[in-house]
Amino acid sequence: MANIKSAKKRIKVIDKKTLRNKMVKSKLKTTLKKFDAAVAAGDKSLAQDLLKVCTSELSKAASKGVLHKNTASRKISRLAAMYNKMA
Repeated sequence: MANIKSAKKRIKVIDKKTLRNKMVKSKLKTTLKKFDAAVAAGDKSLAQDLLKVCTSELSKAASKGVLHKNTASRKISRLAAMYNKMA
């Protein structure tokens, strides 16, 4: 356990940031699962709406530093390819 005041504060800040990152990742995984389910079911209108949501969530996660920007870009590209393959 930390004894120095600044080290104690850093621990608190890191805990808050870790929780925020977990929330963002969890929300992202949920939306991606919903998109995959819509694609598997062949529901094109729902998949189109979820594609926009997923793209937005991935971009936000990349801008906040939760995901690397290239990772987010790759995932967006693959989601778009999955959607286009449906048509």
